[in-house]
Amino acid sequence: MRAEERTFVAIKPDGVQRGLIGDIVKRFETKGYKVTALKMLQVTDAQAKAHYAEHEGKPFYPRLIRYIQSGPIVAMVVEGYNAVAGVRHLMGSTDPDKAEVGTIRADFAQVMEYNVVHGSDSVESAEREIAIYFNEKEIFDDRKCMSELVTEYLDAD
Repeated sequence: MRAEERTFVAIKPDGVQRGLIGDIVKRFETKGYKVTALKMLQVTDAQAKAHYAEHEGKPFYPRLIRYIQSGPIVAMVVEGYNAVAGVRHLMGSTDPDKAEVGTIRADFAQVMEYNVVHGSDSVESAEREIAIYFNEKEIFDDRKCMSELVTEYLDAD
């Protein structure tokens, strides 16, 4: 059983362009995950190639690179219990037609090529992807949840 982990999430260019940032971030926070880093950026050539390195040489690789650079993305580090699997469950299947009702992709995407979000598929991938988009100084994992803040406040009396 896994404990606290962190994972990488990107709201892809189609999600950003459609104004879905708040709706998507809210899904993760409502579930109880902490967003410990977040920024909007235009993906560079180096970042795109590093992100999709495992697909280099495949016929769809150039399309992946073009797509991730077609507009800004919102990159996030999301932390919590079993975050990799939990976040992927909230996102739903890569193919929106096969995604469970109520998931991000089922609710917001129509085709696999424009499926709104990306999430790391393992703890190892998460660490690799986080390092592509963030340095450690940009990750605020000491942020407290509301219950911790209230407890601190009440204990101060």
